[in-house]
Amino acid sequence: MATVRIQHEDFDAAAEAALLTRGRTDAGAVVTFTGLCRDEQGTLSALELEHYPGMAEDEIARVAAEAEQRWPLLGATIIHRYGRIRPGDNIVLVVTVSSHRQAAFAAADFLMDYLKTRAPFWKMEIRADGSEGQWVEAKDADDKALEKWRKGAVGSRD
Repeated sequence: MATVRIQHEDFDAAAEAALLTRGRTDAGAVVTFTGLCRDEQGTLSALELEHYPGMAEDEIARVAAEAEQRWPLLGATIIHRYGRIRPGDNIVLVVTVSSHRQAAFAAADFLMDYLKTRAPFWKMEIRADGSEGQWVEAKDADDKALEKWRKGAVGSRD
């Protein structure tokens, strides 16, 4: 069962990966993805991330369970931060562990495509010049990336 945490505090990607592999001799691959806050060419002072407590964890756990059904994972951790996140700070961590690299990579990619487009988070830009920021929407490219998983054409236990 995947670990899902929504937290204000930063995380240590290496420590989280080590927790999933400690004592496992069947693990052949660990994939970690850390998403960082960009400064958007100097225009962004921070992102303010909000979520609906309980709903966010449940929804991400549901998608993690789907990943565990699609790929032979030995473990997964998903951490998403909320609050004020400054450029260069960690926002999200996905760690997947499997006996084989293909499954670990595919599951991490699937989880990130979901998190970028459908996870129940709201992101408000805090502009560097003091002007009113905007709510950040998923990009068309992110929606297209998610669509490949819905079609079922990518990734399976085969």
